[in-house]
Amino acid sequence: MPAVRPKKQLGQHFLNDKNVASRIVESLVASKSDFVIEIGPGMGVLTGELLAKYSNKLFAAEVDSESVEYLKHNLPSLTPNLIEGDFLKLNLSKKFNGRLAIIGNFPYNISSQIFFKVLENRQMVDEVVCMIQKEVAQRISEKPGTKTYGILSVLLQAFYDINYLFTVNEGVFTPPPKVKSAVIRLERNNTQHLDCNEQLFVKVVKAGFNQRRKTLRNSIRSAFPNVELSPKFSDKRPERLSVEDFVELTNEVERLSK
Repeated sequence: MPAVRPKKQLGQHFLNDKNVASRIVESLVASKSDFVIEIGPGMGVLTGELLAKYSNKLFAAEVDSESVEYLKHNLPSLTPNLIEGDFLKLNLSKKFNGRLAIIGNFPYNISSQIFFKVLENRQMVDEVVCMIQKEVAQRISEKPGTKTYGILSVLLQAFYDINYLFTVNEGVFTPPPKVKSAVIRLERNNTQHLDCNEQLFVKVVKAGFNQRRKTLRNSIRSAFPNVELSPKFSDKRPERLSVEDFVELTNEVERLSK
């Protein structure tokens, strides 16, 4: 069967380097996981190795019908566990009764949405190994005090330990993207619940970074007009705050909103 045509609207850049594929697969531990889900297998460069390692434990979600037919033809043992459809629309708790590990070369245009879905399902998802745009990988894995530290950094680091594993150059893809990529690993930490209102926590983090050049006094006030922050937070910028600081800030915003 001929190769799949990469589709720009799906953000497809097919990995063509077996060595990089092996490094990605080897980065997944999946020791606690009942199921391994590959997002966007494309032409199966990761999938073949994953099948050898995880066999019936492996599922793959693919939205591109041409890729689905290619995978059925070239990796027929995957067919019973091949999910034809959009991972973002998949109800994970209905589909899987157990612990999950997620792996994939994520399309750049939906990587943030995938991470938000991981957060929604954090009680199931133990681990994520993914290749994403280098800039996004740096942002997610960054520590407080840096310019790239942002909303996803805080929200993901609240529930996952994140490691930047390695950088991937443009030339190992078909077609080559215009930017470098990177592989990161997220491992679920021991935090089951934050010591604050978690829905409010998300709002506070987003409010803080939505106007990141402003001090928290101004950015928080724009979302919570009646809140006058204490001196501990009022003159700080959001990138200076750790997850624990944002938890404390959330509790202060909740207290002052009453």
